[in-house]
Amino acid sequence: MNNWEKAKRSNHNLDHSPLGESSNKDKETEELIETLIKKDAEIKKTEIQIRRNKKNIKYMEQSKTWKYSRPLRIITSLFTKLTGRKEEKAQTEYINQLKADLHNTQKELYQTRENLQEMMLDDRKLDSNKVIELVRSAKEDGNLIDYIEKVTQNKEVHDANYIKVLRYAARVFMNDKTEYRNLAYTKVIEGLKIEDIPEFIIRAGLDEKAIPLKQAASFRASLNIRMRQKQLVEPLPEWLLDNKQDAYAFIEKLAVKKPWFSDKKYKMGEIPQQEGIVIKPADGAGSRGVYLVYSFNDIVDIKRSQSLDSWEALKANMEKDIISKWVDEDEWMMEELILESTEEKIPASDVKFYCFYGKVGLILEITRFPELKYCWWTAAGERIRTGKYDEDLFKGKGFTDNELALAADISLNIPAPFIRIDFLRSQHGLVFGEFTPKPGNYDEFDQHTDQWMGDNFIEAQGRLVNDLINRKQFKDYQELIESLDK
Repeated sequence: MNNWEKAKRSNHNLDHSPLGESSNKDKETEELIETLIKKDAEIKKTEIQIRRNKKNIKYMEQSKTWKYSRPLRIITSLFTKLTGRKEEKAQTEYINQLKADLHNTQKELYQTRENLQEMMLDDRKLDSNKVIELVRSAKEDGNLIDYIEKVTQNKEVHDANYIKVLRYAARVFMNDKTEYRNLAYTKVIEGLKIEDIPEFIIRAGLDEKAIPLKQAASFRASLNIRMRQKQLVEPLPEWLLDNKQDAYAFIEKLAVKKPWFSDKKYKMGEIPQQEGIVIKPADGAGSRGVYLVYSFNDIVDIKRSQSLDSWEALKANMEKDIISKWVDEDEWMMEELILESTEEKIPASDVKFYCFYGKVGLILEITRFPELKYCWWTAAGERIRTGKYDEDLFKGKGFTDNELALAADISLNIPAPFIRIDFLRSQHGLVFGEFTPKPGNYDEFDQHTDQWMGDNFIEAQGRLVNDLINRKQFKDYQELIESLDK
């Protein structure tokens, strides 16, 4: 037998070894389910017996014989205390015993269910539907908080065990050949989170023959840390621009095209009736509560993809937004309605640039009407998948080199490693929409995209620090801060 055949046989054995574990788990799961069935049957049987005894007692008390015999029962009360009471007492004790048995059986059932839930979480074949069902079941039983605590504890134990194994597996290669060591380290890094990578592996990333520390980069981790920074060091530069009016004031300094907007905030009943406007929440994100008013009898509810034929219908939907908590407060803004085609009344599509201090990483193109669709682009103009919105992708129109450069240049004026700059595509080109320091659901990017964007974030931090050391003046941004302080 040659080495290749040995390797194939070895791999064959390795491929099949987990099946034994899976089979054992399946058997244990089956046994737990059988126990559940038995416990459920015991509970039902006990409950039926209790109901039957209670029904018999109630039937006796409501019968004519029972009613007509009341005088006799009074006369013979002393006798029944000595004899009949014994039977009644015995029956009452029997019912109480049944209740106690029911309580104990329910406790056993609850424990069995818990064991089954924990085992199911360890099941390698567990899919998202099963996870959802587990959580819903725990919520319905009123045990979700306890369940979360137990899952967290189990995860900590499991993670700690895996981390120990992977770290030790890496350590045994420390004094091996550099090529062997680097290969082992690279494999180990793939199974560790950033904070779990040991120092001796990071140190190897600084050697002449360095290993790539790709796993140490994460966009979601960088933004999570940035949010913690926001809690500790308020305000962060990019969050000043989260306010729409401040964002417009800043973009005006950069001479970038923006829509007309009202600097006044309105209550729902105070909004002036005007055509060719967009009505949106004063403090909101996304498409909830956003309305395009072409004319008084031609209004589009963006979130619901619904056409409205009157101002009254508009107000009714706005009221629903507030009641349903789609919109937090009854405060609204008005701004110019930007159209991609005036003749065809095509609403402006969104073009969102993920900017890393002078460099664009990703571009997201969105069309919202008549249906919501997405298209992801790299800065090189390649359409890609990122793990987000993969079910609703379309072939977008893309962007020009000048539009890409515009977004990158704007981000260079903001002393922050990351900000998303959102534009509307009008028939005359891009019009500024808003700044987004924390994009929604940024945790949904797939691992490849997350690591790649994480590298962009780290590089941006380095460029920003170097510029600050070299005393770069963020003139327009500083002027905005000074104007707000007045």
